[in-house]
Amino acid sequence: MYRARDTRLERTVAIKILPPHLSADAARKQRFEHEAKTISSLNHPHICVLHDIGQQDKIDYLVMECVEGETLAKRLEKGPLPLEQVVKYGAQVADALDKAHRSGVVHRDLKPGNIMLTATGAKLLDFGLAKPAVPLASGATLTATATPTTPVTQEGTIVGTFEYMSPEQVEGKELDGRSDIFSLGAVLYEMVTGRRAFEGKSQLSVASAILEKEPSPISTIRPMTPAALDHALKKCLAKQPEERWQSASDLASELKWVGESGSQIAVVRGPRWNWRSAWPGWAVGVAAGLGLLLGAALWWGGKSAGGTMYFSAVFPFPARNMAIAPNGHTVAVVAYQEAARQNVLWLYELGAREARSLGDTEGANFPFWSPDGNSLGFFADGKLKRLEIAGGPVRVLCDAPSGRGGTWNKEGVILFTPSGELGDGIHRILAGGGTSERVSMPDTNQGENTHRWPQFLPDGKHYLYLAGNVSGGIETDALYVGAVDSKERKYVTKSLANGTYAEPGYLLFYRNETLFAQRFDVKKLELSGDAIPLLADVQYRGIILYAAYAASGNGLLLAQSSSAVSRSRLVWYDRKGKEIGSVGRPDVYSNVALSPDGKSVAVDKADVAMANTDVWVYDLQGESEKRLTFDPGIDALPVWSPDGKEIVFTSSRRQLFGLYIKDTSAGEAEKELVRETEDLYAMDWSRDGKAVLYMNGSDFWTLAMPERKGSLFIKATGLLKNAHFSPSGKWVAYASNESGKWEIYVTSFPEAKAKWQVSNGGGEQPRWRADGKELFFLSGKGKIMSVPVKGGANFDSGAPVELFQADPRELVATSEQLVYDVSQDGQRFLINTQVKQAGSEPMSVVLNWGTGRKK
Repeated sequence: MYRARDTRLERTVAIKILPPHLSADAARKQRFEHEAKTISSLNHPHICVLHDIGQQDKIDYLVMECVEGETLAKRLEKGPLPLEQVVKYGAQVADALDKAHRSGVVHRDLKPGNIMLTATGAKLLDFGLAKPAVPLASGATLTATATPTTPVTQEGTIVGTFEYMSPEQVEGKELDGRSDIFSLGAVLYEMVTGRRAFEGKSQLSVASAILEKEPSPISTIRPMTPAALDHALKKCLAKQPEERWQSASDLASELKWVGESGSQIAVVRGPRWNWRSAWPGWAVGVAAGLGLLLGAALWWGGKSAGGTMYFSAVFPFPARNMAIAPNGHTVAVVAYQEAARQNVLWLYELGAREARSLGDTEGANFPFWSPDGNSLGFFADGKLKRLEIAGGPVRVLCDAPSGRGGTWNKEGVILFTPSGELGDGIHRILAGGGTSERVSMPDTNQGENTHRWPQFLPDGKHYLYLAGNVSGGIETDALYVGAVDSKERKYVTKSLANGTYAEPGYLLFYRNETLFAQRFDVKKLELSGDAIPLLADVQYRGIILYAAYAASGNGLLLAQSSSAVSRSRLVWYDRKGKEIGSVGRPDVYSNVALSPDGKSVAVDKADVAMANTDVWVYDLQGESEKRLTFDPGIDALPVWSPDGKEIVFTSSRRQLFGLYIKDTSAGEAEKELVRETEDLYAMDWSRDGKAVLYMNGSDFWTLAMPERKGSLFIKATGLLKNAHFSPSGKWVAYASNESGKWEIYVTSFPEAKAKWQVSNGGGEQPRWRADGKELFFLSGKGKIMSVPVKGGANFDSGAPVELFQADPRELVATSEQLVYDVSQDGQRFLINTQVKQAGSEPMSVVLNWGTGRKK
């Protein structure tokens, strides 16, 4: 298939050709010509249009409508579809099939790859395998009985794609439109559940399943599926044609009815995880929580001039961050899902009974709305991204290694902080994408090392932001107002976290473990009156200077309770994922690093307020613990020396992240290992002790030891992280998002002359086995993966193999963190495992929070 331009009619078209060697095949050419006649006779909004047919230099071709979008097969790679999309697209395809069947045509190869999802709906493609239908009145004429080996032994007898064939198609019988209905049922089943109705290891086993087995009930895979939809699919998949829907029109009508009876559809899409365990608690919890919001909304609508109302909405998963749309009642929530092992963006309407997830938002953080409420910006995969609420692909705007907030004005300008790196300020980019430019820089003379959490004020030119210090020990955190066209700024008030301006003329800010509101004049950019406390139970993450709350101008305030701090356990697992031991007590751990002799483990551990972290060492034999660092800033990313006597770590104590080294006996004070003008992050120490691998800004560098001379190793083309030396010192494995998502690569050392991509479905945090014959990494879904590695002059690896599903703790501070390490023999894994919190996580809801505060 080729994309082309029709110069006569000035339109973009698609050209499908039959190569010369196939044109010589009379049967294939006949089928090709039949496709043209078939498609040209079908005029329907959900069937691809045929414009022309011809021959050039003995090559036959079709000129077809160029359909923009993605195939359903491609969409299903991301998981099941929202139920409202299932019934919508299903009804459209069924309607298209009805048109074909009434024209005497059976498609015969209905599958996800032949359905295109476009902005206007589904489009049915490729009638190249279609043939005239047998009239239903005459019945289906049996051909010779097919043996179980027919699908694989009689080439040309059976045409189609095995996983979606009807039983009569498998048996080689004559087909009518009810065969397409069976195939559509198999497609719909996959759209709902994310798995095929009939599966097997070979064509023979798939054919056998189609003939003899029933697919697993939808209710066991995706509970809360409407009974009417379950019934519609079962009827599609009946083994006997007489027991199915007798026309595609009947099926289309049924699906439309299911879609129109909106109360029967739970509009929560299961992303890329198994909903069998995750769905019930989430659905019930959201229904309960939103039921409270519904009651409050009714109260609110009737008494908008009344007093402030406080209550709690109960959710089974804590909200990591949230943003209220300009309409004041639509809320974007980032929630960490245990089954997904990632953050996901959800939308709910105030007063609704269900929430719905937004596709392709795995790993999302810190959403912000466009002024018209039609789009969302957010951070994921080291990028600033944008999505349209109405649908369409997620767009990447630019790099943002670990975004710290964004805001969007009516002129299409986005302000954002791309990373948590010390010294970074606020950047500007157009909402359509392009090159970003920095518009603010921290004032080091004032002790600042970060500007973050920008928010445009009503004029769209001035913006509120937090200027602070995330190194610890210096209290400079305060809110300022800047302007997009000026370097000047104005001090507003002290605050330990993100501030928010909301009508009717209030500034909200966090101080003394309390969320306050105070009158704010947006013209004079000044506060007036007293600061009034609103909430004292707000989740605060001091390590990133963030409080989890959001406020709207019509009086809605949401805040996640402080009880929802993410804690973890250091747990040992075998290669099958069986828990075989643990280390220490549950706490706020990060960055797991086993000592070379396997007798100790070094980790970061945050204090209760998460305002700073220190490096701790645990004795795995006696289970004693020892605090290695005591600085009030961030001490993290421990890396062991080959002999286990020293640890290199990253610290923010110099107002930039730098590299420090300390004797593990803790008898001597740590010393700065190297000094640069960029942030430095420790990665690994070669087994021969001659090189320390570290990140300098956005690039990988090596530090020659003991000379302590740094040199560039890899110049970043995307974002880099998690570098690890092979035991031989010949290779370095690392993660990069140069392809658009995080993947694992291996390059040569000491010079990065060659590069091999090891993962192909997402990967981070590579770790080598001690003999170098195996490389492990963490998949995007939190699975421990194994890659066999062969020895030799060149790097040679096999295909990644899943060992088991892990449950790592969510990481929110930096993008460098490591959640696991592996024993020397590769048989045990020490994983920083999420603690499953008992019960639900309350979210504070305040209505009319500004009422009575004008005094």
